[in-house]
Amino acid sequence: MDTLAIEDADPEERRPAGPLYVPVRLGSAGGHQLRFLRDEFGTRTAVGFTSPDRLNAVLGGDQTWIRLAEPALRALSAPLGVTRVTVDPLLAPPAPRRRHGQSASGCARRDHALSR
Repeated sequence: MDTLAIEDADPEERRPAGPLYVPVRLGSAGGHQLRFLRDEFGTRTAVGFTSPDRLNAVLGGDQTWIRLAEPALRALSAPLGVTRVTVDPLLAPPAPRRRHGQSASGCARRDHALSR
């Protein structure tokens, strides 16, 4: 009997992400509620991170989280109309680097309004 090697796997094949660190918020009844985000097109998406460090890097160290498997995250978000799950999203691009000796520029509108 032939066995498939990892090299034989289809790169486009979806694989379960495993246990994820899922951001939650405190609900009005005192329980945890999933925190949904929006992707670059404005579509609501459930999010999960593969490590607490990745979650903290994107959402900050104060973000509360729970551990859920990807199928459980999908099952909890689907009745709420959220069918997309994003793993390890990058929500903001890194800050642009300034050249050596270049100072940060202020807002032109604000500087103009203050100069009156």
